[in-house]
Amino acid sequence: MTATIRQALRTDLRGIQRVRLAVRENRLTSRTISDEEVIDAIERSGRGWVAECANTVVGFAIGNAENGNIWALFVDPGHEARGLGRRLHDEMVAWLFARGLRRLWLTTASGTRAEHFYERAGWRRCGQLPGGELLFELNAPEEGAWR
Repeated sequence: MTATIRQALRTDLRGIQRVRLAVRENRLTSRTISDEEVIDAIERSGRGWVAECANTVVGFAIGNAENGNIWALFVDPGHEARGLGRRLHDEMVAWLFARGLRRLWLTTASGTRAEHFYERAGWRRCGQLPGGELLFELNAPEEGAWR
């Protein structure tokens, strides 16, 4: 079944939250991200994208256009290893760079599939935060070189 990548809407909140809570790595343990935080992230401070199969959200990505932070990138475990994460990643990164950002950043746990995903996608590990998470950065390519 082919997935469609499109811009996330408020009406996708239920699917976004379902995917976020279904993941096996980088699980939320300290708190829940509210619907209001997601709406803010996809409508005010940045933009989100969803991967949709048969009218069901099976993955999502959210990037912050104000500070270049990759706020989220998750794929439902039942839809992993199909290239959806990379498609969501590439769409989000291209949009952020097109908005004029020159540096993107994110954090993720060490020893995870996410760590290796970002390394394969060209991100550079820049250090480790006091809580143990890894800091990654991606610099904008020369004009027109992305994609």
